[in-house]
Amino acid sequence: MVEHRIGNPMQTVLDYLRLDLRHRGTKEGCNEGDCGACTVAIGRLRGGKVCYEPANACIMLMAHLHGCELVTVDDLSPDGRLHPVQQAMVDHHGSQCGFCTPGFVMSLFTLYHAGGKPGRQDIANQIAGNLCRCTGYRPIIAAAADACRGEPNDLWAGAADEIAAELGKLNDSVDVFCGTGESFAAVPARAETLLDLAARHPDATLVAGATDVGLWITKQMRSLPKLIFTGRVEALHAITDRVATLSLGSAVTYAEAQGHLAALAPDMGEVLRRLGSVQVRSSGTIGGNIANGSPIGDMPPMLIALGARIMLRKGDEQRDLQLEDYFIDYGKQDRKPGELLWRIDIPKLKSNERFFAHKLSKRFDQDISAVMAAFRFTISGRSIASAVIAFGGMAATPRRARHTEEALKGLKLDAPETWEAAAATLAKDYKPLTDMRASASYRLDTAQALLLKALHELVGERPAALRVLAPAGKEAWT
Repeated sequence: MVEHRIGNPMQTVLDYLRLDLRHRGTKEGCNEGDCGACTVAIGRLRGGKVCYEPANACIMLMAHLHGCELVTVDDLSPDGRLHPVQQAMVDHHGSQCGFCTPGFVMSLFTLYHAGGKPGRQDIANQIAGNLCRCTGYRPIIAAAADACRGEPNDLWAGAADEIAAELGKLNDSVDVFCGTGESFAAVPARAETLLDLAARHPDATLVAGATDVGLWITKQMRSLPKLIFTGRVEALHAITDRVATLSLGSAVTYAEAQGHLAALAPDMGEVLRRLGSVQVRSSGTIGGNIANGSPIGDMPPMLIALGARIMLRKGDEQRDLQLEDYFIDYGKQDRKPGELLWRIDIPKLKSNERFFAHKLSKRFDQDISAVMAAFRFTISGRSIASAVIAFGGMAATPRRARHTEEALKGLKLDAPETWEAAAATLAKDYKPLTDMRASASYRLDTAQALLLKALHELVGERPAALRVLAPAGKEAWT
């Protein structure tokens, strides 16, 4: 394991590899975390064992690597012999132009080290964040199935104990600070240090997974002189599963939370499977999706519908509020300078509650939502006693549909002829915008259709087609 030192706090892992080390195997494609050509593997200790997760090097900053092992495609065959994944790609003709191949190889390297025999859907999920424009995915999937047939047997598996020991040494409680008071990268290990830094530097940029902040650097060309990374604070990775509540630290990644959230409601697990890619979910955090306040974030509508609360901290001061109250207006959240989003508390569903969520996007995998819908119904007999409905993509913030919630009270599940009138009430709750993802009329029509779909699912039906309430009384079908 080789130690490297950095000078520029905003430098991405991709630039460091290609420009500083001259390791050109890792490719630059989109430079925004979409194409997967830059995929690398990050080794971390989890439960005393080394686990490898894929990451997009183009939007990962060098400070993210503190205490981790970085494996790139240039590392895989130090003695000239191909890694088992590489050999399988050759055997199954999984590469043509070769530009995307290093990223595919590294995504499959992490799948190889997960052990077991993944099925076709598991492999497809793993490479959903890697784009290929000429080979096609069939031979790549065949290569993955051939290589991943049990426990890993490569140089990393053979040195697992040694690597774990080295990572254990790096997993200390030492706070890292590089730079000056005017320009720095801070990677605190202790909660007290993080809180102190945030209070003393309220103008600093807080960085969790950088799946959003990374684009500020690579696409918007912003200068971010002060960076405070939250990922090493153990308290922010805490997952506490109580009888009635699931609590997540704000730095818990999608990958860490996915199983717990899917256990709350299957629809949450399905939405998370489509949220970004494996690379994004291994780096991106639940708290980051909330803190940035995006009106099209996938998590906030689901969490709002479930009645989630958040806890914010500034020094020794703590503040608790409903998540829905955190979002004030576009780009404006109820977070004071120097205040940190610390924890998310999610109530579990009661026996008489049902939850449904649907993500609508142009692509099935790895796409931003045009409309994100979440519904929680409380049932009394064969009627809806109450409902909580939240949408993303329909307003300047993730927002509840209060008029529609009122219209649903007392709605009879055995009287579907009354449902459309309730769904039409969404027009009172939202005046969506037209943008590159969808028109305003499309958003409103599909929001109504998604509510009708949820009501059909509530009574145990999954109709092949659902009527969309089109303008001027016309009917459309989806």
